[in-house]
Amino acid sequence: MSATVHQLPATQAPAPVEADRGEWGALRAELHSRCADEDLAETWEGMNSGERKALLMSARLDPREARTPMERFTKFERDAIRAAIHRQGRHYLGLRDRLAGERPHPSRELAAHARQALEEGNHKAALHWLGLIERGVA
Repeated sequence: MSATVHQLPATQAPAPVEADRGEWGALRAELHSRCADEDLAETWEGMNSGERKALLMSARLDPREARTPMERFTKFERDAIRAAIHRQGRHYLGLRDRLAGERPHPSRELAAHARQALEEGNHKAALHWLGLIERGVA
């Protein structure tokens, strides 16, 4: 005796695919590409030979590999290169901040103009300069 199996009719239509809420799909795709080191390969392609050599030396790798495509490096080497990029980036930002700290803030020049206008008795000009400072123009 053999039994035949019959498909029961579906009582509900399948649920529609939800829209990408909060761009989680884009974030997921970005994380997957990062895990595949696609972002690192793109950065590597945009660098010139000298930059690559400096980066390889910072990663304690052979600088003669500067022309090697990123996909030919081992996972350990790619991780070392990524870490070197982050180290150099932090070094650059620190240097930039230190150099910027040595320059006077742009609002000082506007304040000097306002003081000079007050000394000359030109209240309208002084208010103009102070207004620029308060609006954050400089």
